[in-house]
Amino acid sequence: MTLSSPHHDGSGLYVRNQPIAPGDEVTVRLRVPAPSGVESVALRYVHDGEPAFVRAKVDERNAHETWWLARFPALNLSTRYRWLISGGSQNYAWVNGLGVHQRDVADADDFAITHDPGGPDWHLKSVVYEIFPDRFATSGLHVAPPAWAIPRPWDALPAGRGPQTPYEWFAGDLRGIEQHLGHIEQLGATALYIRPFFPAQSTHRYDAISFDRVDPLLGGDHAFSSLVRAAHARGLRLIGDLTTNHTGSQHEWFPSERGFYFFDESLPLGYEAWYGVPSLPKLNWSSGELRKRFEAIVRRWLDGGLDGWRIDVANMTGRRRDQDLNLEVAKLIRNATGDALLIAEHAHDFRADLAGGSWHGTMNYAGFMRPLWAWLRADKLGEDLERSFHGVPAGVPRLDGEDVVSIMNTFRAGVPWPQVVHSWSLLDSFDSARFKTVTGTRERQLVGVGLQMTMPGVPLICAGDELGLEGAWAEDARRTIPWDAPHSWDARTLECYRSLISTRRSSDALQHGGLRYVHVDSDVIAFLRETPAERLLCLASRRPHEPVRVSLAHLDADELETVIGAEPTTGKDAVSLPADGPSFHVWKIIRG
Repeated sequence: MTLSSPHHDGSGLYVRNQPIAPGDEVTVRLRVPAPSGVESVALRYVHDGEPAFVRAKVDERNAHETWWLARFPALNLSTRYRWLISGGSQNYAWVNGLGVHQRDVADADDFAITHDPGGPDWHLKSVVYEIFPDRFATSGLHVAPPAWAIPRPWDALPAGRGPQTPYEWFAGDLRGIEQHLGHIEQLGATALYIRPFFPAQSTHRYDAISFDRVDPLLGGDHAFSSLVRAAHARGLRLIGDLTTNHTGSQHEWFPSERGFYFFDESLPLGYEAWYGVPSLPKLNWSSGELRKRFEAIVRRWLDGGLDGWRIDVANMTGRRRDQDLNLEVAKLIRNATGDALLIAEHAHDFRADLAGGSWHGTMNYAGFMRPLWAWLRADKLGEDLERSFHGVPAGVPRLDGEDVVSIMNTFRAGVPWPQVVHSWSLLDSFDSARFKTVTGTRERQLVGVGLQMTMPGVPLICAGDELGLEGAWAEDARRTIPWDAPHSWDARTLECYRSLISTRRSSDALQHGGLRYVHVDSDVIAFLRETPAERLLCLASRRPHEPVRVSLAHLDADELETVIGAEPTTGKDAVSLPADGPSFHVWKIIRG
């Protein structure tokens, strides 16, 4: 899938209008390079489970490419479609989300369009900053630790793996977050995703004992309201973290509301629990009263100042044995969310769960973080990363650029474009090793950050990555931020984060634009992000390589203006892109 291949995606260059109601006619376009000699194009779409065809017609043509246009009715909530091309070098070929195939293909990877308008507009303009409250900053609340807590000094490292892990208490709080909003604003992040703030029996707080109040250890409801006011005054959004799959075993619902859980004396615990952990009983979403309670919880905290929710283990919510209520629950929460943001945690193949009317997007571990770990990993990894690859009992593999692009394409295929661009592109989180530790060097880390800021999706930064913090596994990555030791910060990394975030936020093409690959090999990934008003060329390399030479005609460019990185070498008809590495570059394409 390079500039020589026919191309379509869900962005505005290719989809003229998004349907609003069933039966709305959609106008879509296919871009075909002139040398292919394609003579005929048809579009296949599926309605009520049955395929239908419409003929495409030529919409635009120049010396380099032809744009074919087709119209079809979007009769269902989600409509799948793909292109059939014939003639010239493509005697019989399908174009779907994975590219061009000279054979019949399955429907699962077709393009998809829905009546769902997607997430709020502000989200696409955002860079999200993930905060673990206990480890971000402490304001010194002088709160007495509860009996379960193991107090730790702020500058200590988490002890690691063991029975004490959930209970290590570093005393971070919401007022501490408020006191450091200036750092987040100067970084350029515009939304804070705050991990759970409800009272619990651990510092991780995924074992909530109530959803009705803020944990006093974090400052309580007053500190939450103060943080909301301070963040909004700076133009920062706040995203909360809600666990819909389970509660804590000390929750006020358990065991008085027996219909909210799966009580079964044949089970070892007498009830179903998340991964068999006794403190995390699983919720039973067949309960109508439970649904009413969660609708009220979602709305209450949005009315109280949150701008959206991230849903913990969304992939497991409503699913148990022969019961699958996941889509029902997603739609219920989405309706309660209204105009606010709704993001699902999902660490593997999320595509089937991103149906229209459900989650706005997902945390893109599978289609972004994992392939970039494998492309940019250090030559030698520590024992933990050699043994486990984000939960998989094997070390981080080593993949070339072609495989990385293939993986990314796979996890975009079949997903409506609004869900693609509203999903979070992350390099790590507080549930993984730190990306800096995976890559081993600042240079490779920043290549990944460059891709994070320029690929489709909303960037999610794990607090402390911008300072060069490390960690070999999840708890090791949950280190406190060394606010009192700025000499320990990686100033060059912080500077580059600010520059890349600024580029992301100032570019319509990076927020909304389509994606075409220009050149992909083992060590280089070069691609275009395009809207009708702006076109950018990006190049990422993991090591020094042969120069990539690109025809200006193929780029439809007169010159390249450097945005980030080095100047290209411009010849009469082509440009040679820089061959250094690890490196990341962005150029604006200039016409006329």
